[in-house]
Amino acid sequence: MDTIDTKYTARFVGFTTLRFLGFAALVIVLIFLVAVVGGCGKKSKEKTEKPSATEAEPTMLTIKGSDTMIPLVTALAAAYERAHPDTQISVTDDGSTVGIAALIDGTVDLCMSSRAVSTEESKKADYRRVALQDVIVALDGVTIIVNRQNPVDELTIGELRQIFNGKIHNWREVGGPDQAIQVISRSSDSGTSAFFKERVLQKEDYKSGIQIASSNAGVVQSVGRELWSIGYVGFAYVQGAGVKVIGVKKNPANPAILPSYLTIRDGSYPLERPLHIYATNKVSSLALSFLEFIFSPQGQQIAREKGYVPA
Repeated sequence: MDTIDTKYTARFVGFTTLRFLGFAALVIVLIFLVAVVGGCGKKSKEKTEKPSATEAEPTMLTIKGSDTMIPLVTALAAAYERAHPDTQISVTDDGSTVGIAALIDGTVDLCMSSRAVSTEESKKADYRRVALQDVIVALDGVTIIVNRQNPVDELTIGELRQIFNGKIHNWREVGGPDQAIQVISRSSDSGTSAFFKERVLQKEDYKSGIQIASSNAGVVQSVGRELWSIGYVGFAYVQGAGVKVIGVKKNPANPAILPSYLTIRDGSYPLERPLHIYATNKVSSLALSFLEFIFSPQGQQIAREKGYVPA
């Protein structure tokens, strides 16, 4: 059983939050976690599987989760495979919720998530004696998009809330033309949908009859096609996408901020968020090597080239 060694923000679900730990401190904590989990397993007469010293190094890595992170992680996986020809990395975009569940169930090695683990997921992990570790691998800005023909340039968080919960129905209510607003959202399995619901809707429900897109790319395609539509996507998906990005205001008195490398990096963009890769206390040596590659100069360059802001 290997332990994660990273300089970046890490959080263990069910345990005290740890921030910006050095390599040595993080190793010590993970050794403690493994000992606790193993000890609990012994007390309940359950066997905890531990790789032996002679066990062959793994050559297959499975990663599941966020559609928002697919362009980043697939590019990283391809670069890693080129450097390690005997390694295969499978990356699938089933959504953050599905990815987290799979990690807790032990059917994947790593999980991509565009949101933090929920309280219920944390409880499930604790019940399974799975110590989740959160590694923030990049920063993102949930980007509000409309059709290029739409004259509206900015919206407040409050206006976005009322558009997506159904209280605002027409563009003229927010300074646009007298046209009905077509709202496009993501499915409930999407981490971006969960983030938007918490940050913008303040945990209110989305409006009934909302159009659901299965992916970020699907939202971009729908907004590009439907003249009076509005949607939200990860920042990387708007690069050259042929849609219009809307500035976001925290409140009417604040200036509108467009998402960019700088505004996401400094946190001034109101819908900035971290992107996570979750591992467990049973992380493999291959998974550890891949995580280290993400934070290498080459990995960080790939993040920038794909439209992500390095953590």
